[in-house]
Amino acid sequence: MERETEDQGAQKYEMIKTEEIPNLENSNFSTKVIKDIAQNILSFLKSNCTKEGHTYWLFKASGSDIVKLYDLTTLCEETEDKYQNPFTMPVAILLYKVACNMMMKKNQNKKHYGTIRTLLLNCLKLLDKSRHPQIIASANYMLSELFQLDEPKKEENSESPLNENSDESYSEEEEEMPDSDENGSYSTSSDPSDDSKAVAIIKSVGELSVPEKYKSIHQIRPSCAFPVCHDTEERCRLVLSYVLEGLKSVDSSIKKESDLPAADPSTPIPLKYEDESTRGGPEGLEKQMALFLDKMGSLQKGNYSSQSGMIPGSWQHKMKLQLILKSSKAYYVLSDAAMSLQKYGRALRYIKLALQSHDTYCCLCTNMLSEVLLFLSQYLTLCGDIQLMLAQNANNRAAHLEEFHYQTKEDQEILHSLHRESSCQGFAWATDLSTDLESQLSVSCKCYEAANEILQFSDLKSQNPEHYVQVLKRMGNIRNEIGVFYMNQAAALQSERVVSKSVSAAEQQLWKKSFSCFEKGIHNFESIEDATNAALLLCNTGRLMRICAQAHCGAGDEFKREFSPEEGLYYNKAIDYYLKALRSLGTRDIHPAVWDSVNWELSTTYFTMATLQQDYAPLSRKAQEQIEKEVSEAMMKSLKYCDVDSMSARQPLCQYRAATIHHRLASMYHSCLRNQVGDEHLRKQHRVLADLHYSKAAKLFQLLKDAPCELLRVQLERVAFAEFQMTSQNSNVGKLKTLSGALDIMVRTEHAFQLIQKELVEEFGQPKSGDAAPAADASPSLNREEVMKLLSIFESRLSFLLLQSIKLLSSTKKKTSNNIEDDAVLKTNKHIYSQLLRATANKTATLLERINVVVHLLGQLAAGSAASSSTVQ
Repeated sequence: MERETEDQGAQKYEMIKTEEIPNLENSNFSTKVIKDIAQNILSFLKSNCTKEGHTYWLFKASGSDIVKLYDLTTLCEETEDKYQNPFTMPVAILLYKVACNMMMKKNQNKKHYGTIRTLLLNCLKLLDKSRHPQIIASANYMLSELFQLDEPKKEENSESPLNENSDESYSEEEEEMPDSDENGSYSTSSDPSDDSKAVAIIKSVGELSVPEKYKSIHQIRPSCAFPVCHDTEERCRLVLSYVLEGLKSVDSSIKKESDLPAADPSTPIPLKYEDESTRGGPEGLEKQMALFLDKMGSLQKGNYSSQSGMIPGSWQHKMKLQLILKSSKAYYVLSDAAMSLQKYGRALRYIKLALQSHDTYCCLCTNMLSEVLLFLSQYLTLCGDIQLMLAQNANNRAAHLEEFHYQTKEDQEILHSLHRESSCQGFAWATDLSTDLESQLSVSCKCYEAANEILQFSDLKSQNPEHYVQVLKRMGNIRNEIGVFYMNQAAALQSERVVSKSVSAAEQQLWKKSFSCFEKGIHNFESIEDATNAALLLCNTGRLMRICAQAHCGAGDEFKREFSPEEGLYYNKAIDYYLKALRSLGTRDIHPAVWDSVNWELSTTYFTMATLQQDYAPLSRKAQEQIEKEVSEAMMKSLKYCDVDSMSARQPLCQYRAATIHHRLASMYHSCLRNQVGDEHLRKQHRVLADLHYSKAAKLFQLLKDAPCELLRVQLERVAFAEFQMTSQNSNVGKLKTLSGALDIMVRTEHAFQLIQKELVEEFGQPKSGDAAPAADASPSLNREEVMKLLSIFESRLSFLLLQSIKLLSSTKKKTSNNIEDDAVLKTNKHIYSQLLRATANKTATLLERINVVVHLLGQLAAGSAASSSTVQ
């Protein structure tokens, strides 16, 4: 309470607490009397207001000492036209104001929502739609506010549009109501002094000051239960039904343009702009939004014009803004719910209605709130999600299309009300249901970009950091999707292109588009410190560089082909991007799966580049020694990033890769040793390296169950390496030692032949039934032609080694006597050699039979070696 301390004018005020009023000077009333009066009134009402669902009016005429209680429900039923009843309007206003006051209470308990809803519904029942559109529109809006939508959380200090405008949503002065006297009692055509119509009467106001004059034992249990909505769609549909009724009331109250009065020439026409310094929102926010809407395709371009003729600032204008915003929120929640159910066509239809509502709101609004801009950013983000899901689920396009075009009568009527104000075309591009994948991905990206652009207005991104991060994540993701799309298209063009032809302009254009998308996506993820996703996009950029390298492979004759500089350039670029990806991740602990994947791709790139340099050596540009050095370095780097020890699904691949690298390096050093003349130190170094890598390759291939041919090839090359070394040896002792080592290598090939034998047995052991029997030469996993080629070489080399061993042992025996070990070896070797000759002479033997013979002979050779070793011991 404020108390004026000076007689003339409101010069000074003093704040007084309500409970201190009785203690003020010249305060002549008793608080006990006030309490007794209040208790008596309440007891009187409880005793007499006993009919459930009825509306009562406690009435005291001006200047009268009598208080009367009327049952308005009963009196209204007696009147033929309820709108002619003198009690209708005052009661409706009372119900409305009580509901409004309850809604305005901060931290309003939801348990009162049922009461508020009952008050508002009863208020609407009493009002004539044609006479009181303002109250009806406001009541319907409040009803829609009772149903909580799953909207973005608001700050505790912020007030909803209802709290900002509820005092303006209804004003008694604008409604045509019965006149009231200065005490607030309505004069009516019927005389309230008619005691026969009163339910109960207090004969004198003085009776109310007597303590416990009136007592009540009757309990009133009004039925004010709030309806239970079983799901989100039901709740949103209730909200939209109230919004539609509110919109109808507003639209019906707007005069047609032909009924508007002519302009007064002496009255200046108000301009459609305000001084930015007087606006409630951030400076320049409306101007930013106008430019944004213009770019998005809105026809309004920020003119804040209403096609229906609504006057800015009028109650219709304010109320329609609130109702339109509410409809946009409801449609957004419906779209999000449909998205969760994977009903993407339905989700797109709802988000289209949400954006149409918001576009109309932007058309009408003269003071844009940052909260409303945040809603638009969220709508566009969801729209981008839907378009991406539609692009990824093209198989159900017909069902999505059918859901998209379906529309309820309620939605049509709301849209009709929106079209009274604007064309609703501002975001039409965002909600097109295209059948083209590229177009859908592009629209999704544009939605995210628009959502991000809105967050730059008035520093919304710092006020909503979580939403900002989500938008940037989605932008990075969609740019990755588009980048991969263009990259795959370029790869498809490359596969269709004839090898001899050069790179087409279309391929190069697709590379540029893909690279641009990856680059922007990487920037998005790096700006929010999302190292994992940034690494994945860097990895995809590396893959793009490898595709570019493959496209630049040498044209022309395959035998004349050389590893080109362009290939080297793009492979090195790919390596740079993979290394950046590893630096982005930092350590394996951040995301082990991504870390391992990047390492594998980096190893593959080094391996591919080294293999191409080795197979298509650029001898026209570089010396042989330089090429060998570069191949060796690339192979060793490939090994560095190839994890053969960690247990994972990729471990066998890593082991195979590592074995292949060692095999290739060993072959390269073996070749160098064959072709090199002169530098003995270098020859010795190459000999050691070849032996080392052959040994490692054999060890790794031995671990694999599906690479018997590779293991056999490595061992045969090791034997050839031993044979080459033997040619430079002069002494029989040295040659015998080398031969013994070569035969030991031959014995170790038994594992490879056993694997081949097992596969062949399984193949021939399959049950045969009629025509479904497998062909004799069919094997899904074994290359029979390669096996036969390797087997022939093996038989030839084993025969050669055994013969050389027999010759050397025989000549040695003549010179030295009593050498039991050599005699045993010689005898074994002769026996095996004779069996081998008979086996190779049999031209009708099947592959399996030949393999069986070899396995048997190797077993004998191994047993002979073991026996000779034990004899020595």
